[in-house]
Amino acid sequence: MSEGLKQRTAKGLLWGAINNLTSQLLMALIGIILGRLLTPADYGMVGMLAIFSAIAGSLQESGFTAALTNLKEATHKEYNAVFWASTAISILLYMLLYFCAPLIASYFHQPELVSLSRLVFASLLLAGIGIAHAAYMFRNMMNREKAITGFFALVGSGIVGITLALNGYSYWSLAWQQFTYICIINIGRLYFVRWLPSLHIDFTPIREMIGFSSKILITNIINQVNNNILSFIFGRLFTAGAVGNYTQAAKWNTMGHSLISGTMQQVAQPVLSSINEEENRQLNVFRKMLRFTALLSMPAMLGLAFIADFIVVLLGEQWADSVTLLRLLCISGAFLPIHTLYQNLFISHGRSDTYMWCTIELVITQIVVVMIFAHWGIEVMIAAYVAILVLWTGVWQVLANRLIQLRFLDLLKDVCPFLLAALSSIAVAYFATLAISNTIGLILSRIVITALLYVVIMKIAHVKIFQECIQFLFKHHETNH
Repeated sequence: MSEGLKQRTAKGLLWGAINNLTSQLLMALIGIILGRLLTPADYGMVGMLAIFSAIAGSLQESGFTAALTNLKEATHKEYNAVFWASTAISILLYMLLYFCAPLIASYFHQPELVSLSRLVFASLLLAGIGIAHAAYMFRNMMNREKAITGFFALVGSGIVGITLALNGYSYWSLAWQQFTYICIINIGRLYFVRWLPSLHIDFTPIREMIGFSSKILITNIINQVNNNILSFIFGRLFTAGAVGNYTQAAKWNTMGHSLISGTMQQVAQPVLSSINEEENRQLNVFRKMLRFTALLSMPAMLGLAFIADFIVVLLGEQWADSVTLLRLLCISGAFLPIHTLYQNLFISHGRSDTYMWCTIELVITQIVVVMIFAHWGIEVMIAAYVAILVLWTGVWQVLANRLIQLRFLDLLKDVCPFLLAALSSIAVAYFATLAISNTIGLILSRIVITALLYVVIMKIAHVKIFQECIQFLFKHHETNH
């Protein structure tokens, strides 16, 4: 007998959470070690190339994952077409970026970027080979297998990066770390997905998917521009060290909100796609996902802002300028998982056009506003960037209301209780720890007090989504033992 939707979703969320939590913890540990071995300027060198790698990565994926997931049936023919298309695109992209390396180095006034960028961009050649396999794993919610693959990729690439950093390879250690990560990820995909491409190349499925996937592609590119535009702008206006401080803050913020976004994204589109013809049911499922997302994202990201001084404790005083930047970014980080959920709603309905245009308008607005505040320095530019991201939640809501009749009042009911509970817990913890002078003791005390208060509020208020999560975890634990 097949599993019910609720059980499949819960299991998908559980393994998605394990995957993302394990990944973020390993990334944090590796990042702490490398942060102590390398300088902000080293991170800045690789950070300047992030926008090029990100856009190229979106181009080679071309929205194929979402398109394959939305198909009622995906056969060898579709996966084979995606494999050869993504491989061909990857080769062309690397050739283009290889010859553009001197131009990139000239833009940032960093001659060393010529050779560095050619190694960083070489990862694209390997990544293209695994896109069809990654799409198969996503469509079939193979989150357990993704967790195992990600674990070995992070450990292997971390060992390479740390070993090179210890031997004085500076920013090269970060480049080789990225390259090794992609290698191991692809090996894992090939191992778990027992599918091989054939030499019978037929791009007919690509032509059939292109109307949908092209909008996803454009949107993904815009998203990557949005995620990396500050590094691109800062690299031109400020020093490599300043870019490195921002890159470090953005990395921790991304690790935080992507833990939640990534967990939801692994189940949101497949689940919502399976019920997109049942309007009332989809509204109820979406609201439940919204409450679950807010339950996690509000305390996690606002709490991360609250203890942002941990960067100095873990990485050293050379990263002190990253603390304020992280606090600002974490505010938007609390809302980004909610944005991701809205985006998956539109994709599940085949409305990649809505997703695309809303994202384009967001990025244009952010770039204009950020440049207006450029004369006031990095902190003010980031504050403006964050403000637009938070306010844009309202835009997603208006569009969702047209699609599934999700009212603005529903959004407030589903998100605000968790936002207020998180802020209240943080406020009490702040005043309760004012007398603690030791930085490590202060951070640990704030974590414990905030977490306990938040859980107490959830229990006293009898929050249903919180109770369901606890019940599922205990039930899963008992089943496994």
